[in-house]
Amino acid sequence: MTVNSAVNGAPGGAAASQARELLEKERRTHIAELELLAGESAPDEAVMARRGTLQGNLEEIDAALARLGDGTYGLCEDCRKPIPEGRLEIIPYARRCVNCQQRRR
Repeated sequence: MTVNSAVNGAPGGAAASQARELLEKERRTHIAELELLAGESAPDEAVMARRGTLQGNLEEIDAALARLGDGTYGLCEDCRKPIPEGRLEIIPYARRCVNCQQRRR
């Protein structure tokens, strides 16, 4: 069962469950790191930047969970083609395929 098959499988199927687990694990990891950073007594610019990045990633993870629920997870938001499985394994909350993401830069 592949992560990308969550797009073509049943919303409550095994592939969707696998994708949801991966996203929820990523979410827990980001929250734990934010909690560690919250303990910084005198946060510097690097800590504040990392917090911002983590909070942004959490928003992306939540959006990916919503896409999983509505059946659009794993589809590029721009070209509507499937996002390669390898990309989703590295960035499970990716909204776009590599080509479309590069065009946005």
